[in-house]
Amino acid sequence: MSAHIETAGHGAHGHDSHGDHHDDGPVSHSTFKGYMTGFVLAVILTAIPFWVVMAKVFDKPNTTALVILAFAVVQIVVHMIYFLHMDAKSEGGWNMLALIFTLVVVVITLAGSLWVMYHMNTNMMPVMMHDMKNMP
Repeated sequence: MSAHIETAGHGAHGHDSHGDHHDDGPVSHSTFKGYMTGFVLAVILTAIPFWVVMAKVFDKPNTTALVILAFAVVQIVVHMIYFLHMDAKSEGGWNMLALIFTLVVVVITLAGSLWVMYHMNTNMMPVMMHDMKNMP
């Protein structure tokens, strides 16, 4: 009975039969090339929004904010793929579930932050401007 327990799910020498995960696709993200690809993408995804703000590319601030938020979401996905090595195949799909959960949390956080900032701006600024006009 103990022989059956030892070999259930293990190879002949007690190693896991699925210990080698070499089916990462054409480019493994845990190589130097994978890390450099992630780093270059992260730098680009940081530099473009910086340029968008500094060069005042868009006339409307809302458009600029939406572009920056889009780049932020893409950068989060790049970090999760290239640095955290999350994909649909690893860990039996649990990494994909973690990715989906993270994206939901990010969307809720970003939408909530924008909602709070918008309402703070519309509800607080008129009162503050009115009070400042009456100051000596």
